[in-house]
Amino acid sequence: MEKGTLLQLPDKHTQACSMIQEIALRLSTAHTKGELGLILVHEIQSYTIFDLQIIAGRLNNEIDNLPSPYRERIRPYFREQLFGKHHQLLTMHRTRTFTQMTDSIRDPETFRKFCEMLPEGCFAWDDSSERNPYFRNPKNRLFYYLMAAFSMFVLDEPGHPAGMPFPGGFSVEQRGSDYYCLIRDKEKEVFFSICNFCPAHQTEES
Repeated sequence: MEKGTLLQLPDKHTQACSMIQEIALRLSTAHTKGELGLILVHEIQSYTIFDLQIIAGRLNNEIDNLPSPYRERIRPYFREQLFGKHHQLLTMHRTRTFTQMTDSIRDPETFRKFCEMLPEGCFAWDDSSERNPYFRNPKNRLFYYLMAAFSMFVLDEPGHPAGMPFPGGFSVEQRGSDYYCLIRDKEKEVFFSICNFCPAHQTEES
């Protein structure tokens, strides 16, 4: 991953972009799951209670805009994807689990591509219609990717939790130690989608 290739962004975003690029570079230095876990803990600890409240507020706002009854079904899975994993990450740190995780990161090439995507991905989301200025913050989007990195490259789990429903009646399935998802390969045109880096297998349409 090359350093010094800042995106062409407004001045007010260049500092945030530089910060996220540096974080992505730090992540990319990890070779084992434990090393990555410790880097993620370091980055997550920079989020204040206020930051987490803002992230939770935006998540709830996005869920509330979904049609019923889908929003009721998916709400606990979105919360698990972000805040359940946040709690698990910190718990594993407190119990020194990461110091014992010496296994290499699954698919180093995919992990490298994830780290390369990260800086631009944090600025690719369209939130121009968002009225709350606190919601329009690339650091909040980074939180989403950090939790995805923990799930996909430390735990070897899908970026979206097992059982998570998608429109059309589909969901992420767990079969033993393997995961399957019907939309796994349908997000390739969206470069910043975590689906492109997910360890879940593509489910064949019936």
